[in-house]
Amino acid sequence: MNFTITTKDKFALVVSNVDKLDTTCAPELKSELVYLNKTGMRNIIIDLAKTRYCDSSGLSALLVANRLCKGVNGTLVICTLQEPVMKLIQISQLESVLSITPTVNEATDLLYMEEIEKDVKKEN
Repeated sequence: MNFTITTKDKFALVVSNVDKLDTTCAPELKSELVYLNKTGMRNIIIDLAKTRYCDSSGLSALLVANRLCKGVNGTLVICTLQEPVMKLIQISQLESVLSITPTVNEATDLLYMEEIEKDVKKEN
């Protein structure tokens, strides 16, 4: 299995089990993300700790996830990026578009903070 998905209280954790996020597995990731979105999951964390290479189709999958989450007032957080993947995101100038954290715990904290902020805005 290329991706392991665990649903938590307020988010889904998608763990990449692939060395290369490229044209061979990016479509599978996209379909998993679309499925999560269609089943009502607003917030997604993608853990790329095991992924050391990413190409344009992999980046496309991440951007699709970001768009799907934002479309339902949710959040996408990408975490534990290896240096080559981080460099590709920086070269593509996507670090200002994507939420990136060093660890899964920090990604979880960021999601919960954003959920609290959304709740506070609803009350005002």
